[in-house]
Amino acid sequence: MAILGTDSYTGIDGLPPLVRDALTAARASGFAHSCRPEQGRLLHALAGGAPARIGETGTGLGVGLAWLASGAGRGVRLYSVERDPERARAAAGVFAGRPEVTVLCGDWRRIEAYGPFDLLVLDGGGQGKAAADPPADVERLLVPGGTVVVDDFTPATGRPPLHEGAPDLPRLHWLAHPALRATELRLAPDLSTVVGTRVLV
Repeated sequence: MAILGTDSYTGIDGLPPLVRDALTAARASGFAHSCRPEQGRLLHALAGGAPARIGETGTGLGVGLAWLASGAGRGVRLYSVERDPERARAAAGVFAGRPEVTVLCGDWRRIEAYGPFDLLVLDGGGQGKAAADPPADVERLLVPGGTVVVDDFTPATGRPPLHEGAPDLPRLHWLAHPALRATELRLAPDLSTVVGTRVLV
């Protein structure tokens, strides 16, 4: 959930039609926190490598999900969960003509019933950034060789990465996870994402 992410699309042309539709819904609802275009392009590219199933937490109004659906191949199923009922309804409307996309309403853990996933995007729960939100169990939610994306970090400038002057424990959790080969990708001067692949066993 990016701060002022919806506004970051102002003046950008050549967006996939589904992304434009989701942005229209986000603007109409006054939803400011859509995923940024830099993140969206990464999701679009990663979705193209998912053979069967993609999951996402934190649908918002569906901008990130639209990037994923626009990049996914034929036959790939996409599942996204949004905790706010009004946002979930509006996002479901964006994808009404896309039977391969399911928008769920509820706690992010509802996504667990639809895994394991080839690609799992943790944007609205399961990141482990809050005390009441433990990190998702990627050994259960990812197929071997599957990819997890954890977004909305500020690029690290040293080691260990810091957050508010202390070691950034959520970021370190993902970067050092024993079941993943993970790295941090800088997408913009103020935005980075952790991408990890589940180790083949």
